[in-house]
Amino acid sequence: MIEATPLVWDNHACLPLRPHDLSFLPALERHRAAGTHVVMINVGYGDDGIEQHVRMLATFRAWITAHGDRYRLIESVDDIALARAAGQLAIGFDIEGANAVADQLSLVGVYRDLGVRWMLLAYNRNNRAGGGCQDDDGGLTPFGRALLEELAARGVVACASHTGYRTAREAIDASPTPLVFSHSNPRALADHPRNIPDDLIVACAARGGVVGINGIGLFLGDNDASPARMARAMAYVADLVGAEHVGIGLDFLHDRRELDETIAAHPEQFPSALGYGAGMAFMAPEDLPEVARELAALGMSEAELAGVLGGNWLRVARQVWKR
Repeated sequence: MIEATPLVWDNHACLPLRPHDLSFLPALERHRAAGTHVVMINVGYGDDGIEQHVRMLATFRAWITAHGDRYRLIESVDDIALARAAGQLAIGFDIEGANAVADQLSLVGVYRDLGVRWMLLAYNRNNRAGGGCQDDDGGLTPFGRALLEELAARGVVACASHTGYRTAREAIDASPTPLVFSHSNPRALADHPRNIPDDLIVACAARGGVVGINGIGLFLGDNDASPARMARAMAYVADLVGAEHVGIGLDFLHDRRELDETIAAHPEQFPSALGYGAGMAFMAPEDLPEVARELAALGMSEAELAGVLGGNWLRVARQVWKR
């Protein structure tokens, strides 16, 4: 059953955000070799500005296009099936935070045309759109509501990972299209402000959204990033709202040294009091087949597994993307 290889879609992976450094890009092969068919790559987060996001999109797009024998840029939903048939890894992009658009909503369409397929409202701290999960969340702002409308109009999925509770709850109701949590884990299993409580999971599912479970030990609990621990979190959400609302967003970081340096340099985003620091455990792309085996052992059916591993993200893409 596991060997039938349903669509595998990892909705969030992180490569170094250095426009002139191509040294880590061959690491994308790890995802393809591990049996992943679709991966979304982060191109910016937090306080990164417009120029940084555009530079990273240009860097990634140029390299991926030059290696078309193995990779395919996603222009439409159809590219996913075409890439899989050709043995290519289908690649799209994501943005973690509304700072990428500054005060110019028309940039959403530009990012969409450059391959961005989902965007966060906030990254840990408050911004123009709303509140972060590690800040004093004042709720969704008028700009945030306008951003949700623009995302829907341009076919970009809205995401509330890293977003504060009040802002996330208001955004779920305000979004014209299903809103997702691309890489957030249940707070009932690990009490961390980056994780989300049951009522947000239920609200997200009620609007047709998907909760992507990440493979970070800090958010899975006890710094345990094992496949069994991740499967436990996925099964918890499936039991709560149905397997059709569960997905994968590993949040695997390919450059651990850069991560450690970033955490040390930005305590306002990554306070040590919340467990951020050297030694954080991450589940690797190569572990996803074992996660599938763990889920099957927990009683998840073949059809449910097909949705959790990638079919549920595909459903949202077909509903939200404009082509």
